[in-house]
Amino acid sequence: MRKMMKTLLAAALLAGLSGLSVSARDLPEEKIVPEDIGGTTVNVYYRKGLYPTAARARSAPHKTETMILKKGSIRREGAKPLACDILFEKDVPVTLRDHTVIYTDVFRPVDREKHPALMAWSPYGKEIGGQWLDDVPGRSGVPKNWVSDLQKFEGPDPAYWVAHGYAIVNPDPRGTDYSEGDVNYWGSELAKDGRDTIEWIASQPWSNGKVGMTGNSYLTVSQWFIAGEKPKHLAAIAPWEGFMDHFRETANRGGIPNPVFPEAIFETLASENYIEDQPRMVVTHPFLDAYWKDKIAHPERITIPAYVVASYTNDVHTHGTFAAFEKLGSRDKWLRVHDTNEWYDYYTPAHVEELRKFFDHYLKSEDNSWEKTPPIRISVLDPGHQDITNLIEKGWPLPDTTYKKLYLSPDHTLGDPQARETSISYAADNRQGVSFYLPFDRDTELTGYMKLHLWVEAKGSNDMDLTVSVEKLDSKGNSIPSPMTGAPIRAMGYQRASMRALDPKESTSYDPVIAGTHEDLLKPGDIVPLDIAIWPMGMKYHKGEILKLTVAPYYAPPETVVPLFGSARITVPKEGYTYMPGTHPAMVTLGGNEHETAAPDRKVTPPESRNKGTHILHMGGKYDSYLQVPVVKR
Repeated sequence: MRKMMKTLLAAALLAGLSGLSVSARDLPEEKIVPEDIGGTTVNVYYRKGLYPTAARARSAPHKTETMILKKGSIRREGAKPLACDILFEKDVPVTLRDHTVIYTDVFRPVDREKHPALMAWSPYGKEIGGQWLDDVPGRSGVPKNWVSDLQKFEGPDPAYWVAHGYAIVNPDPRGTDYSEGDVNYWGSELAKDGRDTIEWIASQPWSNGKVGMTGNSYLTVSQWFIAGEKPKHLAAIAPWEGFMDHFRETANRGGIPNPVFPEAIFETLASENYIEDQPRMVVTHPFLDAYWKDKIAHPERITIPAYVVASYTNDVHTHGTFAAFEKLGSRDKWLRVHDTNEWYDYYTPAHVEELRKFFDHYLKSEDNSWEKTPPIRISVLDPGHQDITNLIEKGWPLPDTTYKKLYLSPDHTLGDPQARETSISYAADNRQGVSFYLPFDRDTELTGYMKLHLWVEAKGSNDMDLTVSVEKLDSKGNSIPSPMTGAPIRAMGYQRASMRALDPKESTSYDPVIAGTHEDLLKPGDIVPLDIAIWPMGMKYHKGEILKLTVAPYYAPPETVVPLFGSARITVPKEGYTYMPGTHPAMVTLGGNEHETAAPDRKVTPPESRNKGTHILHMGGKYDSYLQVPVVKR
């Protein structure tokens, strides 16, 4: 902290010296900013990230210009050719309410008509940027020719949407690349910035006054926040997987600080200025305080039409997507649950067509019967067999659900309650933990929320961090690989014992939600109950197949949990953005250095594990440890 305060003081002194101009590159590496968040002053950490000219940032030179991208031209070899001429306006300045200037790219039809617009809001860079599908093994199944590579990462492809009469607006939000200010992570300031930009879009002479938002991951989370600000001209949103509560669903899931994912994302961001040091906030603000409350979206404030897409298999987004859909205040809302991955699903041509039908209805006022689309369609996973997709349902959670309690037994089975009190223990450094099994005597579907009610004791420590997983095994007890990833499909839960207190307003009988406001450390001999949320899953079990429940010590995930963003080398035209196939313009190669970081010595690592000694699981008698599962009747 003392070092941080010194750098903040240094920054103030540099800025205050009369007649001295300080380059962004010469600013101190880190700073602390006292920010008023909801009436509470919070010291927020910021640090320097990649400079926009860094190879890993893959940023385009900053240059405000207008050009026409010709029909049939391509961005790079193998990419989708443009279906029509596109008017491309690069680095258009947008002035926000506090006079901060950000820059956006605009792709629109070459005509004098008025068009609706789709905005994609994220700090990953509006032209290639620090994250790209090529960085991901197998491009997550997305063929190169499905997209033109004019899209920003996880956003809509201008080559498709402009050909159908839309403008695509890709801002670099506050602080991103060459936009002014410091990069922030969601919260009220981002929501207002997004609102300002939407109103700017609606004021443009080419706009029909209707704006939509679309995209997945960060672009979905941004939709929850920005739409909650109720911009006057935001007409519809299409969130495609994204968390809602940053504290409980990613940064401190189960009350366990996890800076690994946000640190890996931080290292891909580029700015001339500072980036909110969220990894450091994760480890220095372990409770749900004013800072983290500002990172919780409020979907109940959203009343415009929403087309929401979810999956069961995203370690970051699954719970938040379902929870946000439940909370949405929109009368007109749709949910579709797919069985692949967010990027593949988003760019699948049939899904792009369906998304256009949604936006055509609400942004172009087309009478295309979109409103007859079933409000809820889900998938049920069936590894080893054929997944069931596009099941039409009446609600979420599914109304024909019976919650059944499967009690833990010392013989490692799940079933009826046991009268005798007993326990199972394992060393806190035993990463395998213990498992419990239930073979099914009939075909069974479990779709919805699960929870583990578990009595625990820590011997040799005042706390314990747990990982819980539910997995389907074949009839011989073997794991079944996912056809998409080759890894087993597991529904997961995490819990720190000292953070076991629940929020009574947010929790339900099937989905416990931690309060997150304080910790209750364990004393020697304490045996306490935990209610551990296991994220939604839809799974079909055939007769003879086995449910496997595992309880194990939690250990921070490896850095490889995030793809090596910045590793792919992307070759594009040096000028002009697209070129006609068969021609040979001057080219430039971006990326290729996934290990490039702004300040490796400031990297945030996970706190020391609280798993020491022995974990004891109690069951039987008054210790009613059970797994609650959602049994669906069809």
